[in-house]
Amino acid sequence: MNAQRVLHKIDGISTWTGKAAAWLIMGLMLLVCAEVFKRYILNMPTAWIFDASNMMYGTLFMIGGAYTLAQNGHVRGDFLYSSMRPRTQASLDLALYFLFFLPGIAALLYAGWGYAVDSWRINEHSNVTADGPPVWQFKFMIPLAGALLLLQGAAEIMRCVICLRTGAWPSRLKDVSEIDVVEEQLAHSEHVDEETRKLAIEHAQDIEESARQRGLGGDQSK
Repeated sequence: MNAQRVLHKIDGISTWTGKAAAWLIMGLMLLVCAEVFKRYILNMPTAWIFDASNMMYGTLFMIGGAYTLAQNGHVRGDFLYSSMRPRTQASLDLALYFLFFLPGIAALLYAGWGYAVDSWRINEHSNVTADGPPVWQFKFMIPLAGALLLLQGAAEIMRCVICLRTGAWPSRLKDVSEIDVVEEQLAHSEHVDEETRKLAIEHAQDIEESARQRGLGGDQSK
């Protein structure tokens, strides 16, 4: 198994977990709608829904971190980065991964595991509301998120090393992007001729490539 396949395997794990966690949005929406109906129509508010919605949103936020890193979608303070050569970008990224990312995520994993185990041992319940639901299962999301981020971080470090050796960024596992949505919408439109459709897709591709060059996501091999 070559390095590119290893990178895509790790990207695939992060992508799967991120998409699985995204389904929590549906549960969160249904939960909030049910609470609004019970509170304002039936006048029967439910105290534990507040805690449950917080836990669902927190889980989505934490588990989605590795997916966002796999898509290179985290916010970057880009003042000089986009004008650097790939090897310079890789050198800077590699230094920052070792100086900040690895120590921070290792601390998150270590501390999060301790919090989760202690919470499980005492069968901790939320004290935000009266007779709150258990929270130990939610606290186990902290070390899980740390482990997923650490795994994806290893892939990002590998990408930096490969870029330093080859002078080009290795590809990322492709996921659905805005350009795919534009192409699908235009393909089913009866009011856009072929030439206009082609120009619109090319314009969308230029925008996506510009974002990619700024380090906002996708393959930075160019």
